[in-house]
Amino acid sequence: MSDGELTVKRRSLPVAAALVATAALLTTACGGGSGGSKGNDGIVGADTGDTATSASPSGGDTTDRPEISLPNDLTDTFEGWKTGDAVHDAILGDVARRVDVTNYAITQGDARLPELSFYYGGGALADAKDWVESVVKDGYTITGTNRYYNAKVDVFDSSSAGVVYCEDQGRAYAKDRKSNKVYRTEVTEKSYVLYTTRLEKNKQGVWQTTKLTSQRGHKSCTP
Repeated sequence: MSDGELTVKRRSLPVAAALVATAALLTTACGGGSGGSKGNDGIVGADTGDTATSASPSGGDTTDRPEISLPNDLTDTFEGWKTGDAVHDAILGDVARRVDVTNYAITQGDARLPELSFYYGGGALADAKDWVESVVKDGYTITGTNRYYNAKVDVFDSSSAGVVYCEDQGRAYAKDRKSNKVYRTEVTEKSYVLYTTRLEKNKQGVWQTTKLTSQRGHKSCTP
């Protein structure tokens, strides 16, 4: 996501399969348009190993976090999400969980899911709710596998940081909520998204995403 606060504009998702998938798969309120436009999109946590699915808190973390389980037909994977640095790993863990929560809210059709406010703060929370609501209102959910990689953490001070990372949506698709029809589309450079986020550590010790933007087809994410 690029610098600045995420702005989600409510709009009807196009019927064309390719455009449907492009729009519906924006995770967190994290998704976005192509080029430098702002967007919205979603989260999973960091586990041990180079690849993590649905993260769990690190051993030294005593914060009581909500448990989120994605549907069986949706997987979020995080490659290289463990750095070995305690602070960086704590930040990345909450970024991942925020992604999971966003995707979970879309699959559940619930823009008022309380877990969203656990991992979002500031203007990003309102944008996340608006994004989830717009996808659900247009009758879509998501299925398949979202791959997150190339995460880079920049710690500003003890309570603020920035994270830039990529998402590969090549194996994730939009699905009609009523008919369960899956809109499978070919992989293009637009299947790869760059996210830029700002995070603030709250009193509970959670790194909340307060700003979020995205760019589709960014050269740092494409193969």
